Amino acid sequence: MALIKAKITVEHSGAVLTVMFNPEEYSLNRDNNFAAQAIPGLSSPLLQFAHGNLRTLDMELLFDTYEKRTDVRVATEKFIQLMEIDAELHAPPILVVAWASLQFRCVLTKASQKFVLFLDNGSPVRARISASFTEFIDAEHEALKIKRQTADYTKRHTVLQGETIAGIASKYYGDPGLWRPIAVLNELDEPRRLSAGMLLTIPSLPFQDRATGEPLT
Repeated sequence: MALIKAKITVEHSGAVLTVMFNPEEYSLNRDNNFAAQAIPGLSSPLLQFAHGNLRTLDMELLFDTYEKRTDVRVATEKFIQLMEIDAELHAPPILVVAWASLQFRCVLTKASQKFVLFLDNGSPVRARISASFTEFIDAEHEALKIKRQTADYTKRHTVLQGETIAGIASKYYGDPGLWRPIAVLNELDEPRRLSAGMLLTIPSLPFQDRATGEPLT
């Protein structure tokens, strides 16, 4: 079976940069941010999801021109230029890193060069680049990638001491009278009695009653 080389494609121009040597390993990273909210009377703060962060791809690439006896910086510069601002885009280009099953749409956010072998005249002929790519998702690709069950359930609210459901409705909808969608979605038997620390899901309006399918405002 022929060796498959990792490739980096510039999305808007189609230009392809094929790596000299496939990386020995790569790492895909992802994390979420949570906000800690202190509630009077509780022994510890409550965690509330804030937002997710973009994935990152880290790998080390080897460049070697020893056999050709040429300066390796000619090769590494082609890679480093992927961080330069494109005249047409007014920003660094969007890339697709592809290697077998890996398909990663991203931008190059960090490239650290280390030269490790030199000719007698001091010209470097071997270099390692530690590269970090950050996933790039625009609005169009976000809509295609993420299949949300419904657009209604978009916000979370942790009830504070003394808060009322009318006050929460006023905060999110600008109208204290629109408390019923919150009560229905969260299946509150006694919506006028909220406990501090309770986590509520706040639907967007107009909200449909899941039992009847009718708009509920």
